[in-house]
Parts: sequence; structure tokens; C-alpha cells
Amino acid sequence: MLAAVRRPVHAAEQRLALTPGHLSAGLRYHAEIMRSRPKMADPRAAPRLYLVTPRIVDAAAFADDLADALGAADIAAVLLRLADGDERALINRVKAIVPVTQAKDVALILDGRADLVARAGADGAHLSGIDNFSAALGRLKPDRIAGAGGLTTRHDAMLAAEADADYVMFGEPDATGRRPSFAAIEERVAWWAEVFEPPCVAFAAQLDEIALFAAAGADFVALGDWVWIDSNPQNVLANAAQRLSLPETTG
Repeated sequence: MLAAVRRPVHAAEQRLALTPGHLSAGLRYHAEIMRSRPKMADPRAAPRLYLVTPRIVDAAAFADDLADALGAADIAAVLLRLADGDERALINRVKAIVPVTQAKDVALILDGRADLVARAGADGAHLSGIDNFSAALGRLKPDRIAGAGGLTTRHDAMLAAEADADYVMFGEPDATGRRPSFAAIEERVAWWAEVFEPPCVAFAAQLDEIALFAAAGADFVALGDWVWIDSNPQNVLANAAQRLSLPETTG
């Protein structure tokens, strides 16, 4: 799903990765990459970026900005947030973005709109809250990405894992813009990385959090509105990518 976790690739995944121009194969490839992390004995791959968009009204205008952003750094997935609109308008917005992400082999994930994923040609959906996640699984599995966020307790996170979430996200802001403390997010990421296999996305609120989340064990680091309000989002993303590198270990 998120091509961010670079672990040893199994033969089945190689076949999927080499299947040209086949949508379902591409979706399965993204899902496989996203739902597995290296075993503890394997060297850990550096995390990758997961880019969250602003709420989009004019997708055609935003497509150029997104293309520039995807060219500035290695980004595994884009979480597309849509402003309110009728169903046809929302589908058309997604379809305006799909070619941009496909051109970079980046997974396109819709925020909360599992009902639009298949019709709009997206790769999956991100659902906030364990109840919303569980309700959307029937629309997404087995071919599309099902990501879980808004998991306020460890128990909810474990329920998401048991339900075959392709990833869990910790630290994203709620509808009011509030999020847990940095220390609480870091602790949750470290706990997850040590115990569970599905990948973990940590939501960074600023550049200085990126390296700390990477060190804690995040497989992906999500970047949100603060990237887009900067006068040069490309520079921000290039800087963010540099901060993902894990320190080399000597043995």
C-alpha cells in the first residue's frame, strides 16, 4: 500500500510490481507493501513520507501543486481530503488527482470516503475511529487499502490490527485541530513498532518531530497543512525527507 517500507521483497510481490498497466495488480502491490514491516531480525528500512492534502475544492488547480510536491521528495502515499460537495463533484475531484499520483507510483488514499474509492479510481481510504473503520472494511477489502486513524486507545489500535488494517495512524489532529501531546504519540508509536506487524504512520506537526518519530519506529511520517501554507512546499518536503534517515548502526 504505502511503498514506503522497503523490506526484502517476496517473489509474489515482485510479480505484482512488474505487472504493467494493471490496476488491480497495482492496488495489491500498494496494499502488500503497506501491511508488512520487516521482521525484527531484518535491517530496518528508513521510513517514508505520507502527505496529507488541505481540503480540496478545485482539484484541477491543486493538481499542479501536488505534482510539484511529489517531485520534491520520495512520498509513499497521499491522503486526499475533500471539501464538501455533491457525490459527482467529489468523484470528479478525485479523478483529477489520480493521474498525478499514478505518474509517481504513489498510493492515493481518500480521507473518510470509502464509498468513493472504487468509482473514483483511488487506492483506498483512511477512516477515523474504530467504528468507522470497521464499517468501511466491506467496501475496501481485499483489493483496496484500509487505513485506521483516530485510535484514541491502545485497545482500539489492537482492534484495527485484528480487523486487518493495512496501517494505523497515530497523532493526527481531530476535527477541532487538537491532537495528543508529542510524548504520547511517540510512546504509542514505539509501543506499536515493538509489538505489532502492520505498519504505523506517525503524524508530525513540524519538521523537528520527523526524526524523533522515525527513531521511535514509525514506518511512515505524515505531514499535513503546515507543509502547504509554507511559501515553498517543495523545500519543506525535501527537508523533511532528509530527516527520515535512520542513524547507521555498527556491529
